Amino acid sequence: MQHPEFDPASMPGHGGDPSPAWQPLPARARTLFLAGTTLPLVVPITVAAAVVGELVEDWLFAGASWATAAAALVLTLAFGLWWGGKRHAYTAWRHDDDGLAVRRGRLWRNETRVPASRVQHLDVKHGPWQRRRGLATLVVHTAGTRNSAVTVPHLDAADAERLRDALARQIETDD
Repeated sequence: MQHPEFDPASMPGHGGDPSPAWQPLPARARTLFLAGTTLPLVVPITVAAAVVGELVEDWLFAGASWATAAAALVLTLAFGLWWGGKRHAYTAWRHDDDGLAVRRGRLWRNETRVPASRVQHLDVKHGPWQRRRGLATLVVHTAGTRNSAVTVPHLDAADAERLRDALARQIETDD
């Protein structure tokens, strides 16, 4: 499902402007965003809820720890699924003559711009879950401090390779 925010006509600089539109992530990447957001939350929050339930069990009723853990699990799953869906929906990328831009978020929008002149090298990673869905993560290593990298997760695998190749050509022409 394409969101109105990613409609090229509604983006600043569009109309007669030839700059490229923001590209949303493929719909099949949504599952990985949901799992990647929900799973890390489930175990610690459920365990914490069970501990709190055990501490207050004498005040409430027998079995409060299990009820609290179950309620926490359900709420954590619901929150994780909601948040993962939003993360997927509001992540986009754009490649233009200046380099790569990655936009994340809606309320607190984070837009990272990587000028082609700052790119050191490029990696395309394919995890097992990504390979099953035809997805890949593009990692753009930049000049600057150690561990400086910008990732674009769960791109269509063909798009990730085309984007890597286009950025590599851009780097060569800049040199």
